[in-house]
Amino acid sequence: MTTDNRPQIALIYDFDGTLAPGNMQEFGFIQAIGDDIDQFWKKCNKLAEKNDANHILTYMYTMLNEARADGISLKRKSFKKFGSMVKLFPGVEQWFTEINKVGDALGLDVKHYINSSGLREMIEGTPIYHEFEAIYSSTYLYDVDGVAYWPGQAVDSIAKTQFIFKIARGIKEMSDNMKVNEYMPSEALPVKYEHMVYFGDGFTDVPSMTLIRNYGGHSVAVYADESCKEKAQKLIEQQRVDFIAKADYTLNGEIYNVVTSILKKIKADLDFNSLLHSHNPHTK
Repeated sequence: MTTDNRPQIALIYDFDGTLAPGNMQEFGFIQAIGDDIDQFWKKCNKLAEKNDANHILTYMYTMLNEARADGISLKRKSFKKFGSMVKLFPGVEQWFTEINKVGDALGLDVKHYINSSGLREMIEGTPIYHEFEAIYSSTYLYDVDGVAYWPGQAVDSIAKTQFIFKIARGIKEMSDNMKVNEYMPSEALPVKYEHMVYFGDGFTDVPSMTLIRNYGGHSVAVYADESCKEKAQKLIEQQRVDFIAKADYTLNGEIYNVVTSILKKIKADLDFNSLLHSHNPHTK
């Protein structure tokens, strides 16, 4: 619960392919180091496969290595500059204000979270950075001169699931590995799992989508265009998500209508449980 006693609702978003098309590195950084998009990702994947290494760590290493070789600044402000070039899906910039209004009308406290393998530094450069309660994503360590030199966090598909538990417990620090493992009864959780909605675009989001769905929350698979719809449809068929929708966040679009319906359901369930408890205090 928040200080004003409204139930907290967590809308949790992957970034690449979910709020923005493609990968964030493809909106300026890859071009700046003189690669084309396919060439860059082939280098990252080859490095991972050759060394049986984590794909997130290898892309982060490749970014550092290629930038140094081409004299590209590795300071946080440079990453933010590349982040400012990221194109967002239609309606994303207005989405947070509009869906918050729906929550307010229902008496719900809607909060937004990023759960991404992309770079926090680049997300900080986007116009929606200030909309998030917390950002759980990959990030670099910086030396005394403010230059990136080593990964600080590398968030892959499995690592993403830990942040679901942190959101439930109200833990914003990515570095925490103590409080997240402490016992907390479900009724004491600041954010209930059934009050979570996860937005993702593909198989790297499947563990988080499945986790939230299994705990009573909802998952939405978004797709950029019709060529990507089949992949999202498979997630429905495999019962890993509840909904699929084109990545259009405009007012009264499909995602808006889906999430509005979910919020109304949460409100109805809360009202029903309150009524039930008032008649039978022994119910949970």
